[in-house]
Amino acid sequence: MDAFRLLPLAGEPPAERSDAARNREALLRAAAELVDHCSVENVTMDAVAQRAGVGKGTVFRRFESREGLMAALLDHSESEWQASVISGPPPLGPGAPPLERLHAFGRSRIETTLTHAALIRAAGRTGTRAYAAAAFAAMHVRYLLAQLGAHGDLGYLATALLAPFEIPILEQQLVLEQRPVEEVQAGWEDLVRRVVAG
Repeated sequence: MDAFRLLPLAGEPPAERSDAARNREALLRAAAELVDHCSVENVTMDAVAQRAGVGKGTVFRRFESREGLMAALLDHSESEWQASVISGPPPLGPGAPPLERLHAFGRSRIETTLTHAALIRAAGRTGTRAYAAAAFAAMHVRYLLAQLGAHGDLGYLATALLAPFEIPILEQQLVLEQRPVEEVQAGWEDLVRRVVAG
């Protein structure tokens, strides 16, 4: 057996009893429903407990804090997104040429960051995703850069290409500068072409 498989994957909770896993899923489902109905800012631990049909103490024992609950909800979303990158349909998933996949990755990452901006903040990470999520994105970008024959420190180049997807940078461009999201995406794709050509 692969010893590394014993460790949880990014966003995957550690192994737990089946009743505890069901309880966790029920709480995450309740939190997600509340986020959809009343926004991240208005979700309370009391409301999650009530919707899931458990005591408030159960929610705190499972997630420790509201930030912990929001981080678990964000990790669940990240896991779904990672699955679409690993095995979803092209061009985000396998099967498309590397440049097309990298462009699809950029469009998807911008979209998910904007969709989950409030959740990312509520998870208490000062506008950033968890390390495992960031590491997955960096690894994927490095892989595609290598396929494209990019030169230089691919790890550093991947980090530089991922920086524009952080909430403060996107808000600067979209809110303060009032640039359309399509223009931001086009700018990122132009940056990718320059990195690959360099």
